[in-house]
Amino acid sequence: MTTTVRPDDSVLVAAAKNGDTAAFEALVRAHSGPVYAHALRFFGQTHAAEDVVQEVFIKVYRSIGSFDGTAAFSTWLYRITRNVCLDMLRSGRRRPVPVDLVNMSFTAPDDPAAEAITTATVEHAMRALAPEDRDALSAIGLFGMSYAEAATALGVPEGTVKSRVFRARKMLSTALGAGGGDR
Repeated sequence: MTTTVRPDDSVLVAAAKNGDTAAFEALVRAHSGPVYAHALRFFGQTHAAEDVVQEVFIKVYRSIGSFDGTAAFSTWLYRITRNVCLDMLRSGRRRPVPVDLVNMSFTAPDDPAAEAITTATVEHAMRALAPEDRDALSAIGLFGMSYAEAATALGVPEGTVKSRVFRARKMLSTALGAGGGDR
């Protein structure tokens, strides 16, 4: 199995391994968005997501020397992000916010306020997904992994990732009012 490594990531990782703090900062800037988005969808709280981002990049800084490049940097980062979220959940430091999909409504973004409501609705729908479905969708959609890379990161067969992503997309489509009825 061959993984695709973004050339800028491999150069930045190599430089960061050699102590180049500017390279490490560039990695943080390039990847903090997906880490934050995953954590926000996991916990539903901005403070928790910010804590996750900080914890993830502390772990990355401390262990970048052990990154061997056999997988894409984004795959390695996804595993760290997922583990930090699960560790925080297990330790009781953070709890996901429960969501009731029945009471959600979809508003077309005609203005900034409506767009904010739509974003919040999507975030609530994402948090309402089963954790394994949300993880698979995040790996594919946020971290840009292939199905094979996501399967490796999640420790499940590629077909399982495909079915989880399909199930997550179908649930989101239904929850956001774009389901189009029974098919």
